[in-house]
Amino acid sequence: MSSRRNFIQKSVLFTAAMAAPNIALYSTINPLTFSHIATPKISLAQWSLHKAFFAKELDAAQFAAIASNQYQIKAVEYVAAFYKDQSKNEKFWSQMKTAALNEGVENLLLMIDDEGLLGDPKKKARKIAVENHFKWIHAAKLMGCHSIRVNAFGNGNREALKTNLVDGLGQLTAYAAKENIHVLIENHGLHTSDGAFIVDLIKAVDNPYLGTLPDFGNWCMNKEWGGTQNNSCSEIYDPYQGLADFLPYAKGVSAKAYDFDADGNQIDVDYPKLLKLVKDTGYQGFIGIEYEGEKMSEVDGIRATKALIEKIWASL
Repeated sequence: MSSRRNFIQKSVLFTAAMAAPNIALYSTINPLTFSHIATPKISLAQWSLHKAFFAKELDAAQFAAIASNQYQIKAVEYVAAFYKDQSKNEKFWSQMKTAALNEGVENLLLMIDDEGLLGDPKKKARKIAVENHFKWIHAAKLMGCHSIRVNAFGNGNREALKTNLVDGLGQLTAYAAKENIHVLIENHGLHTSDGAFIVDLIKAVDNPYLGTLPDFGNWCMNKEWGGTQNNSCSEIYDPYQGLADFLPYAKGVSAKAYDFDADGNQIDVDYPKLLKLVKDTGYQGFIGIEYEGEKMSEVDGIRATKALIEKIWASL
């Protein structure tokens, strides 16, 4: 991977974290103590099983039970695409909360896609995109989640895009805050994988309910969704710098995994370096498994990712 910035020392990140406004609300980092968690808090992103869910081989309503019983994971991150028919069904979402509680599973967040451009240059279209997210905010609240994950996409030149995103994200976050739900931006390609750009957006919106969900793998700046698998991207924002940019505002961390070598290590993602940064900054939240590899089954890929996180964390 090409690097656009120099290595950042922990002391620099500490200073930045201390300077961030309302850091306790923005983030799950503890900048005062940097207390290390002996065992990583691991969650499972539903996208890790997207092939099985789309093929109807698994029931999306049973996701909490699947995570608990098959993988011994007690926290989950949902994907709205699997629940489009239930988006406004309050009874369904309440049942999902009960199902998770019965399994001893914590519902963390709901990932939203395909609801319009929050940075659309047309004011009316932007407003519609904002309002399209409202139903998912209510669903997340009914399930007991703390956040929804959104895409900060839009069109236009850099300056216009920032203006429109500040407006769209500002509207959405103001609404979500009233429901005590955070809005998280994930690096998903193009400008969303530019950590400095996204941090500027967050500062401009100036609402502690707007934060980030840094993904280990999505740092490609010249294609949508931002995947870096198989060296498929020609313009990459330094993943270490991007994670450092996002962590002060993070309410979750997505441990993207592609494929593994014979020793069980990630081929395309520098897990030791990224996990060390997460641990050294005192991040206290969950690390979500998001397997997207092709060489293993989804089941084996999830297990391999979990084992790798636990092994590296213990060695740091």
